[in-house]
Amino acid sequence: MLKANAILQPEQAKWKQLAYFLFNKGSTTIGLILLFVIMSFASSDFLTIDNLLNVFRQSAVLCIMAVAMTFIIISGGIDLSAGSQIAVSGVIAAGLIAAGVPVPLAILITIVVGAAIGLFVGTVISTQKIPPFIVTLAMLTILSGIAFVYTEGNPIPINDAFFRSLGRGYLGPIPVPIIIMIAVAIVGHLLLTHTRFGRAIYAIGGNEEAARLCGIRVNWVKTGIYVFGSMVMSIAGILLASRLSTGSPNAGTGSELDAIAAVVLGGTNLFGGEGKIVGTLMGVAIISILNNGLNLLNVPSYHQLMIKGIVILAAVWFNSMKSRRASAA
Repeated sequence: MLKANAILQPEQAKWKQLAYFLFNKGSTTIGLILLFVIMSFASSDFLTIDNLLNVFRQSAVLCIMAVAMTFIIISGGIDLSAGSQIAVSGVIAAGLIAAGVPVPLAILITIVVGAAIGLFVGTVISTQKIPPFIVTLAMLTILSGIAFVYTEGNPIPINDAFFRSLGRGYLGPIPVPIIIMIAVAIVGHLLLTHTRFGRAIYAIGGNEEAARLCGIRVNWVKTGIYVFGSMVMSIAGILLASRLSTGSPNAGTGSELDAIAAVVLGGTNLFGGEGKIVGTLMGVAIISILNNGLNLLNVPSYHQLMIKGIVILAAVWFNSMKSRRASAA
């Protein structure tokens, strides 16, 4: 009997270790594979080259937003103004191009404006100690109002062929938005994993006071996070305006929810200190496949909102469970 128990215990320990690994490290991968398989059976149009290429192309804007949001959430912050930043960036770029400003200069000016927005937001959060939730919620309204005032409520058409090619063109067989998306993801990954700035972000998200005692200039780093995040959001806004061939004050509405959901689904701790760009890319894939599959299945848009809300809630709950298990271990 004792020998039997001795044999069973190591086997049980192995299964527990496997279950723990899948729960903590492999849950996103398993979820992505299951969703892919389900959508493949649910719709005959899903598993086609044209549709999958379309999924990747349409996910480019969300992916770029999610990269920026990953930095912010790892630091223990949040940015609810991301959708409005997308709109402001799109209408500024469109307005400048319509006024005859060369496209490269228009793009540069738009990114600089994005950096200024991030500098303001980051400075208020870091120096005035106002919660990021409150500051970015206020900025959501402010920036949305700026976009509508700037355009007088009317979309600004973009006729420049070069600018439109950024969102619609191809480099060989690969859509340009996918190339831009990959480039932004690589830069984000390198910044997080191979720079002092990235290490400081993790330290601040894990324990801000401990980071300060270790000599990290917390206020500077937090401000830099929002400057970087807003610059990346501007790139997403430019890409969306290019794809739509229009700078619209309504563009990006609600997209911050998809970005937050993708980041959390990718394993980033909503309370800060943990997360990876690779996980975020997988989270983006889940959200993009879910959006595409629901559209192929002709699910009404209002129902889609409810489903995505449930996914966000489930992701946060699952994330919280993992955090509690990690702290108890």
